[in-house]
Amino acid sequence: MSSIDFRFRRLRRTPAIRDLVRQTHMSKDDLILPIFVEEGIDSKVELGTMPGVYRWPEAELPEFVQRLWKKGIKAVMLFGVSHHKDAVGSDSWAEDGLMARIIRTAKEAQPEMLVISDNCFCEYTEHGHCGVVEEGDVTNDKTLANLQKQVLVAARAGVDMIAPSGMMDGMIAAIREALDSEGFSHIPVMSYSTKFASAFYGPFRDAVDVHLKGTRDSYQMDKANGREALAESLQDEIEGADILMVKPATVYLDVVSRIREHSTRPLAVYHVSGEYAMIKIAAANGAIDEKAIVMETMTAFKRAGADLILTYFAEQIADWLDQRS
Repeated sequence: MSSIDFRFRRLRRTPAIRDLVRQTHMSKDDLILPIFVEEGIDSKVELGTMPGVYRWPEAELPEFVQRLWKKGIKAVMLFGVSHHKDAVGSDSWAEDGLMARIIRTAKEAQPEMLVISDNCFCEYTEHGHCGVVEEGDVTNDKTLANLQKQVLVAARAGVDMIAPSGMMDGMIAAIREALDSEGFSHIPVMSYSTKFASAFYGPFRDAVDVHLKGTRDSYQMDKANGREALAESLQDEIEGADILMVKPATVYLDVVSRIREHSTRPLAVYHVSGEYAMIKIAAANGAIDEKAIVMETMTAFKRAGADLILTYFAEQIADWLDQRS
């Protein structure tokens, strides 16, 4: 047998050695939990397509946020499930609208919690699109004007971070202009900078009661365009985005890696509803080990270059990390 110059297995021999040389690490500080809050309901409602995920009533949001904080979850992203939809999503920029109310509620319940608002219009429009629709398509610049109104309401309500998800051209520059002009230059923006027109969003549309007419192909990213995906994120960095994001996560790790190579900004991934549902349903049918699959998936995100992970598994992961420590 020929001589082996180096034996990699020496550093895999025991759990202690493997822990010592591990190159990618996962912690609660990496996690952001998306939360759905529905107006007009009295108790939480489990989502049929997302087992273990609920629409929360406004009255139960404080207790839930406090529970998460005690478990070490330090950041949440709020999605409103509106009963006051119209053609432009005007409830989202009403000072007493659902978005403003849930931000105030979360901050009052747990002031230390990092409260992030998802800033879009699909949850608030009758047509389910992410802005003003004219002649069958979303009008970019009119949507930007409404987005400026929306983010100012969120800022006045006490939001800690803005997260625009509509994939409008120039949205970061418009948001930064609005916030800075009104004295909110301290509020960071986490941009959904590379968001693909993906089939993985299906359960989310049920979660937020979005009845989409048509597709979002004209404004969300083409799944086949890797170079354009990088350019989208780098453009948002130029416009002033503090954090970049790739959505969905699992099947776009090449994009995550490429952005990481070209940007020093913090980078997030959104582990979306369809990705969550596939794991949950497969685990419920005995096909996979849920915990093992989830933790392997999260490690893959980190290894590809993500700093932050938005995932519906965040609370479960926090529990698993506690069990391991």
